Amino acid sequence: MVANLSNISTSSNSRKLDRWIRSDFKEINTALEQQYAEHGSLDDASAVGFSLKQELVTHGGALIASLLKEGNTDEGFDSGFDLLGNVGFFMAACRRHEISAESTPQFSDHLHNASALSLQLGASLGVVPRFASAHLETHNMALNGVHKSFTTLDDEQLFLEYNTRGVFAFIRASEALLHILPLGISHPVTFDLLAVAKSALQDVVSNNKALFDALDTDRFFYNVRPYYKPHSVGRQEYRGANAGDFAGINAIDLLLGLCRADDAYYSQLLVDKFLFMRPEDQLTLRDCMRRSSLMDDFLNSLKAAENNEHWYQKNLAAFIDVCVAHGETALQHHHMLISKFIEEPAKKAELTDKPDLTASGPPLPVMLKGLKKLCDLRSAAKVDGLATRYHDLELLRSSLATN
Repeated sequence: MVANLSNISTSSNSRKLDRWIRSDFKEINTALEQQYAEHGSLDDASAVGFSLKQELVTHGGALIASLLKEGNTDEGFDSGFDLLGNVGFFMAACRRHEISAESTPQFSDHLHNASALSLQLGASLGVVPRFASAHLETHNMALNGVHKSFTTLDDEQLFLEYNTRGVFAFIRASEALLHILPLGISHPVTFDLLAVAKSALQDVVSNNKALFDALDTDRFFYNVRPYYKPHSVGRQEYRGANAGDFAGINAIDLLLGLCRADDAYYSQLLVDKFLFMRPEDQLTLRDCMRRSSLMDDFLNSLKAAENNEHWYQKNLAAFIDVCVAHGETALQHHHMLISKFIEEPAKKAELTDKPDLTASGPPLPVMLKGLKKLCDLRSAAKVDGLATRYHDLELLRSSLATN
């Protein structure tokens, strides 16, 4: 069956799937998580809860089959993107509960239909054919105060709410920096925009600290994280959704100059995440990749002997504060959140080398090494063999008046 994606926003079948995702779908997943805990099988979902899994797949599969048969087409990006998220939630839940065409061939038709609809939606929208972080964060419509999620567990709600706050804080910072581009580093309002960016990044730090204190480690590791695993859609496996799959955080990297588009390591990260972002985010990030960074602009001003100008001293001090704040968010994320909620529980359960542990796909040690490198770039750390902006920032700091 091939779907023609028109009128999704007015489709009764699309609304039925959305209602199910917001209700029975969450209840089934929650009940399964409780069964895994009761049977001591937190990291092995294969042998528990078959009747609930059957209900999940047959009910969700029937709704998806109706959408394929109906043959609707998209009237707008949001409606198609929202439907892709709902189908993606279904497929991610199947992956979490170890339901696949190989392990549970009786469900293969339902999984095939879900892949068919996801692939057509993803191709027509220009995004990956699976749920992305935006479906749970920036574009997760709440109805009567309740947004979509995989379960009703308090810790998942906590994780999603704090992630969403953090994402929007990064977006506020990136938008402030983007507004500087047409003004230039010497404009008096540039100081105000740098202050906005710094404040937004400080909000990220406060938000991360609150999440660190409130989120239960085991609940996250065993009952939330598994829904973000890589899974196949059609013949290809796609990595899991990542909270960093939006343009804002990378726009900050590039506009500050802490990371560079001509760095093969960093540009590969951007290429890998483009299709996990909404199309307008892709355009924003591509635009940032061709821009001169604020750091390079200040270095050029220093070479032009403009460092004694009042605007230079005032705006550079504010710029350095923003770089420090952005570095602090990276250090905090790596050394506090990743350590507590991923690295430590994996080590405790002797799962460090488990192949499917991470949402990004690679084994945990490989992922941690990559995250450490990214953290060093964002914090301009002095690291042998890694071209960070440590020396450039030190040069700019030395040009600030001491009195």
